[in-house]
Amino acid sequence: MNDSSSAPTTRMPSTLVVLVLSMLLGLQPVATDLYLPSLPTIQLELGAGMPQMQLTLTALLLAFGVSQLVWGPLSDRYGRKPVLLLGLAAFVAASIGSVFAASIEQLIVWRTLQGVAMGAGVMCARAIVRDLYAPVDGARIMSKGLTGLGVIAAFSAPVGGLLAQYVGWRSALAALAVFSAVALALVALRFEETAPHKGRSVGAAALLANARLILAHRTFWAYATLATVSYAGLFTFLAASSFVFIQVLGHSKTEFALFMTSMTLAYISGTFICRRLLLRFGVQKTVAIAGVCTLTAGTTMGLLALAGVQSAWAIMVPFWLFMVGHGVHQPCGQSGAVGPFPQAAGTASALSGFLMMVAAFGMGLWLGHSLAGIAPGQGTVLPLTNGIWFWSVLIAATAWTLVKNHGAPPAPVAPSATSHPSA
Repeated sequence: MNDSSSAPTTRMPSTLVVLVLSMLLGLQPVATDLYLPSLPTIQLELGAGMPQMQLTLTALLLAFGVSQLVWGPLSDRYGRKPVLLLGLAAFVAASIGSVFAASIEQLIVWRTLQGVAMGAGVMCARAIVRDLYAPVDGARIMSKGLTGLGVIAAFSAPVGGLLAQYVGWRSALAALAVFSAVALALVALRFEETAPHKGRSVGAAALLANARLILAHRTFWAYATLATVSYAGLFTFLAASSFVFIQVLGHSKTEFALFMTSMTLAYISGTFICRRLLLRFGVQKTVAIAGVCTLTAGTTMGLLALAGVQSAWAIMVPFWLFMVGHGVHQPCGQSGAVGPFPQAAGTASALSGFLMMVAAFGMGLWLGHSLAGIAPGQGTVLPLTNGIWFWSVLIAATAWTLVKNHGAPPAPVAPSATSHPSA
């Protein structure tokens, strides 16, 4: 399955691999989408300001990004499974702690720990794809895993809305513990190690040399940038949408959850379209086609808002098209960033994930300032629509320049010689 002669053999069927990927990648939408309908209620009950509420998301994502810089090299040295077991166990513990948070400060701390733990799961998922598959095949397998993520996200929003509406926001956080416990059991009982060089002696100098090698590679930057700007556009919607739809536009939590579900269904459609386009056009042309969808969506949404059209449909219809493009950009971007590095996939995955979360963190800080002072029936949709428009332009530009010029399927790059046991 891999183009590297050192690739491990595995008895795991491809269906199990896709299931594991879906559960690990699904940690991220579960940690955000399930929680979003509860944000206005949490703000009221804990007496938090808008910047503090945004911090419950941005702190999670910043911790998620930074932690991958540690988890990635550790997984290259000790294997994916030990890192997954430790990370998932910590995620379960942090999720339980968040249920009993008595203040917004405590909730931020537990959410930060969730982000640290989540980094292990999502980073390893991307690395596992490179462990087992060559780059082009990896994009298709990643697309299947992200389809599973989409299914999980489709259920997360309505379940989170129903729990927040009828049981309370703490029950939505408890659901995170249940999901992560199931993922932990799956990895412990069914997952087989995939890292091709588990157990090799890797010193700090070798790890830094590998990181420098990855960061100097143009193909890494082309696809890591694509994944970063595409995720930043999605995060803009995730961080702002509950306040815009519920407080500015006056929709209920249940209606908001349905909007979230429809957005996820558009994303799932994009992952199916991605696989078909890859077979016909290859990665670079597929990404370029999706860039047209993304730019059309962001520009339409932005112009409608500037024209004074403030309605759910003026946001959602263009955003469905944005999410179709996102369903193409993410599998291509995430698999492409690790493609040249079969022997250092964990480190490459970590660096790519870190860039994604830095962009999301910066956007979250800006949104916390821009959305401050929103009250029921007041405010504007412009922070949401302008933000998505901005990222749409960057996504299309990345697809049509960086990926076009540097995104050809790469030859594998060997890690630093100092990383081998004989060194």
